[in-house]
Amino acid sequence: MTAPVDWPTRDLLSHRTSTTPDETALIDADSGQTWTYGEFDRRVDAVTERLENVVSGPDDRLGVLMGTRAAFAEIYFAAMRRGVTVVPLNVRETAAELESKATRSALDAVVCESETEALALDIADCPVVSVDSPEHDGVESLQPVTEADAIPVPLERDQTQLLMFTSGTSGEPKAVRLTVGNLVASATASAFRLGVGPDDRWLCCLPMYHMGGLAPVVRSTLYGTTAVIQREFDPRETARIIDDEDITGVSLVPTMCKRLLDAGWMPPDTLRFVLLGGAPASSELLERCRERDVPVCPTYGMTETASQIATALPDVVAAHEGTVGQPLMFTDVTVIDETGAALEPGEQGELVVSGPTVTPGYLDADETAAAFGDHGLHTGDVGYRDEGGRLWILNRRSDRIVTGGENVDPGEVVAALRDHPRVDDAAVVGLADEEWGERVAALVVPEPGTASSLEPESLFAHCDERLAGFKRPKTIGIVDALPRTASGTVDREAVRERLRADGRDVTDGA
Repeated sequence: MTAPVDWPTRDLLSHRTSTTPDETALIDADSGQTWTYGEFDRRVDAVTERLENVVSGPDDRLGVLMGTRAAFAEIYFAAMRRGVTVVPLNVRETAAELESKATRSALDAVVCESETEALALDIADCPVVSVDSPEHDGVESLQPVTEADAIPVPLERDQTQLLMFTSGTSGEPKAVRLTVGNLVASATASAFRLGVGPDDRWLCCLPMYHMGGLAPVVRSTLYGTTAVIQREFDPRETARIIDDEDITGVSLVPTMCKRLLDAGWMPPDTLRFVLLGGAPASSELLERCRERDVPVCPTYGMTETASQIATALPDVVAAHEGTVGQPLMFTDVTVIDETGAALEPGEQGELVVSGPTVTPGYLDADETAAAFGDHGLHTGDVGYRDEGGRLWILNRRSDRIVTGGENVDPGEVVAALRDHPRVDDAAVVGLADEEWGERVAALVVPEPGTASSLEPESLFAHCDERLAGFKRPKTIGIVDALPRTASGTVDREAVRERLRADGRDVTDGA
């Protein structure tokens, strides 16, 4: 009698192809080209064969320095087919930032495209291959010229498949290890919350070097549904693709959603969900979505959890505005105080998460030891749970401002500023202050067309009526847009730099 097998022994695409080879796997929204799972599988086989010239097994690490495109998906699954660890690299970063990540990751090879070829050569102390026709000496072509029949290596549940860097908005980016088991558990839990239909088409227009951009491709492959890939978000073009390609789901950050609405977009009947993550969604944005029947699903997630931790469906958002919903299946979230004790519903503390989606740790062992405790992974996020189990995220612990011995929640100050009739968005940080230790500082984005009439003095006066003296901003800057990372998170250090350079101070008040 043969012992039962409790885990796939081949890569995820191989299993999917053997089940539904004739279903549509990918659509390139820019070119209109489509691939069935059988066709996509054969392309991945050919890429796998070419990759074996530079990487070959589970101990190897492959850097991917590419934007969002179908070729990224080919590289990803080809690496999985050989058990190679994929290390996505942010194409928007500087050579110095990328070189540090390449060195820390000990890359064995880097895959690039024509736009990133020179950058790859600058940062890599290893072979460089391109999915396009190489333009520099020392770069080999990875373009598949013939079909091949690559033999998938066995995969284990706890095998590291991804090394993905955090955004680093509150410190140096950490290299997160994500296993095959993490990715499968995340896809399964997401399906239980969002649902899956045979005609689903998930639009991917976020950067694939972040979890929010890569997850739809991985999940669609597991589900046997279609991933539609758009190389770069553009409000009018993205709106057209959602309509023309019968998109049923799309992952966006709040800024993208706002730009779609500003462009006059109305969601088609086919759209089931807009997974909104990467940054908090303002009440104004959620209200605009309700007015246009946008099925928005605010989500809270981390790279360390392979994307989603909690997600609120549209009916929950309507009844409990501001919540990110209950945790997904298999995910446990504990709210703790500074002693590590679990808190009751309604009490604010740090969120700690555990479950099969949670990383086994960082590449750096010391970072891993510091991040895990009795209840699981310390997220660094402050929030609370209501009596219904819904989560409310307030801010990061590291974002908290201590001024004159008083703690200030930046989220409370942001909410007060957003109440101003001419303020569209805001970010609040602490700046060093000789007298108070830190002072509250705010970078503000005016509503369109009101920049010329929005003065810091009116914002100071506005806050005087709504915030205690120690919570009121002492420095305010006005900008066209908040600096953000590629994942949509506010770049807090860039905010501080802008305020140091251009912020206007007020000296009255404590």
